[in-house]
Amino acid sequence: MRWLAILLGLALAWLAYTMSPLWSLYDFAQAVRRHDTAYIESHVNFRTLRLSLVRQITAAMRTASEGDPDLEPRDRQRLGDAAYGLALALSETMITPDTVIDLLANGWPDKLDLERPAGTRPEGLTIRSFGRLFPYFTAMEMRGFRAVVMPIPPEAPRGERTRIRLRLRGLTWRLVDIEMADTLRDQIAAKLGKALARAKIGANAGEER
Repeated sequence: MRWLAILLGLALAWLAYTMSPLWSLYDFAQAVRRHDTAYIESHVNFRTLRLSLVRQITAAMRTASEGDPDLEPRDRQRLGDAAYGLALALSETMITPDTVIDLLANGWPDKLDLERPAGTRPEGLTIRSFGRLFPYFTAMEMRGFRAVVMPIPPEAPRGERTRIRLRLRGLTWRLVDIEMADTLRDQIAAKLGKALARAKIGANAGEER
């Protein structure tokens, strides 16, 4: 009986551990619904989010430049350096409590001047009942014992899903990464690419004078 009680205790502890990210996700959803910036500030690692945004945007722009046969290797390097600077500047304005709430609310940063592609639906982190947690439970990916990745919303096509990573710090799960949906990442990269093209045209015109 003693060993049975120990095994039962371990099983309950493991169940509580695996369910704890879902309770945190539910709390995040309620904070988004209430526009609770104080909760977001205390449960989000903004430094890692900004670094992740820079990495995602520069990777998308690098992929786009590699597919352009008219670019010389030296121009690609310059484009990559400029893209990093623009992405770094964008991350400072995009990753704030308000914009994180904005992004999680419907998967798209409405406060930024980015047009949502036709045909995509505004779906985000909306959990109005505990029953809604079940799809997230089946879709979440455990990364070791201290991290978990969840797609938002879990039923959406992969290209339209936002993926968030929660990491356990002490007894609290914190949001440390947001992997943007492909459509959003490509839209941001395209906008920055146009800004770089305009800057290049302006620089060339200045040199001709």
